[in-house]
Amino acid sequence: MKTIYLIGSLRNAEIPRVAAYLREAGFDVFDDWHAAGPEADDYWQAYEKSRGHDFPAALRGYAAANVFAFDHRHLERSDLVVLVLPAGRSGHLEFGYAVGRGKPGYILLEGEPDRFDVMYKFATDVFFTKEKLRDTLTANHS
Repeated sequence: MKTIYLIGSLRNAEIPRVAAYLREAGFDVFDDWHAAGPEADDYWQAYEKSRGHDFPAALRGYAAANVFAFDHRHLERSDLVVLVLPAGRSGHLEFGYAVGRGKPGYILLEGEPDRFDVMYKFATDVFFTKEKLRDTLTANHS
């Protein structure tokens, strides 16, 4: 069974639904990072600022090291990645890291983008529906 690291935003309510849909096809899907909730990064930032830490100092802290190690470990053990949009900088960094390590990487868009981006050519493929994504993953990675 192939392991998919599902990449996205903590604020994207579609993450658990996409994960469940891919699990129905027999994939092992890692989306546990989503359990932190939509405000996790905001709370971390407020906590670090209350301690007088700027962003570089916060990145050197124990909380950041722990969260990074958790995500990194699961990125490394995955067979492929799926970036579910909308997502922010972190999601795109995780996607680029995984693809740079030689993993297949797929992008699920909400529909035709307002602005085309040629760098999405780094992706193995791009989809507008979770059905087409799942069909392709099942055909190529089962």
